[in-house]
Amino acid sequence: MKPLASILNYSTMLLSYETRVKIEKLSLTIAICCFFIHLALIIFAFFGFISVKSSFLLNPIAAIYTPFSFILVYEVYLLIFYIPHSITIYIGKQFEIITLIVIRRIFKDIASLDFMSDWFHSKGDLQFTYDIVTTLILLLLIFLFYKNSHAYSKSSHSKPDTMLDPNLHSFIRLKLILAKILVPTMFILAFVAFFNWTMNAMNAYSQKMEVFVELNNIFFDEFFTALIIVDALLLLMSLYFTDKFHVIVRNSGFVISTILLKLSFSIDGILSNVLIIGSVLFGLSILLIHNLYDTKLDRKQLLE
Repeated sequence: MKPLASILNYSTMLLSYETRVKIEKLSLTIAICCFFIHLALIIFAFFGFISVKSSFLLNPIAAIYTPFSFILVYEVYLLIFYIPHSITIYIGKQFEIITLIVIRRIFKDIASLDFMSDWFHSKGDLQFTYDIVTTLILLLLIFLFYKNSHAYSKSSHSKPDTMLDPNLHSFIRLKLILAKILVPTMFILAFVAFFNWTMNAMNAYSQKMEVFVELNNIFFDEFFTALIIVDALLLLMSLYFTDKFHVIVRNSGFVISTILLKLSFSIDGILSNVLIIGSVLFGLSILLIHNLYDTKLDRKQLLE
C-alpha cells in the first residue's frame, strides 16, 4: 500500500497550481532546446556528418515538429490538471490537443511538399490542404465551445471556490482521485510508446529504411483510448450527484466526442479530418443544447 500511497501523493503534487507553473516553464525550455538540437541534426545531415534516411532531416522547417511535441505533452498535463475543476474545460483540452496534433502534422508535411502544378493529384499536397482547412475550422469551433462554457469564464484561471454544495464537493473529490490515477497512467503509456518508437527506429536504421515514419499517432492513440475510459467514469460518477437529463446527455455526448477523436487516429486522409471536425462540432452542439436546457429550465422555475 505504501508504494500506491506514494504515487498518489506525487500525483497530488503534480496537480497543484504551483507545479503547473513550473511544468509550463520547463516544457517551454525543453521545447526550445530540442528545436535547436533538431536543427543541428539537420545541419549535420546536410554536410554528411550523419547518415540517417529520414524526411525529418531534409528541411529546417521540419524542426518545428519537435518543439510542438513537447507543447503537446504540456497540453496533456493540462487536460489531466483540469479534470477536478471542470468536465467542460477537460473536454476543451482534448479538442486543443487534437488541433495541435493537426498543426504539428502540417509542419511535418510542409517540409516535403511537391509544389507541382497538378496540386490536387498529389496525396501529400492534398493532405496538407485538408489539414490547413481543418485547423481553421477547429480554431473557430473551439472558440465557440469555450465562449459557451460557463466553467471556462469563471474558473479556468482561478482556484476553485471552497464554498461549494456538498454534493458538488464530493464529485470534485472523486474527479481529483481519477486525475491522480491518470497521472501515473500517462507516464506508463508515454514510456511504452517511447520504448516501442525507439525499437522501431533502431530496426529501420539497421535495415537502412525510412526512420521516424508515422510519428503523429505515437502515444496519443493509446492516450485517447484511456480518455474514453475516463469519460465513461466521469459520466457514471455524475449519476450519483445529479438526475438532470440534460447534464447526463451532455456527459454522454462528450464520451461520443472522445470516441470519434480516437477513431480519427486509425484512419488516413480526408476521412480522418472529417472525424476530427465532426467530433468537435458534436461536442459544441451538445454543449449548446445543454445550455438551452439550463436557460429554459431556470426561467420556468422563476415563473413557477
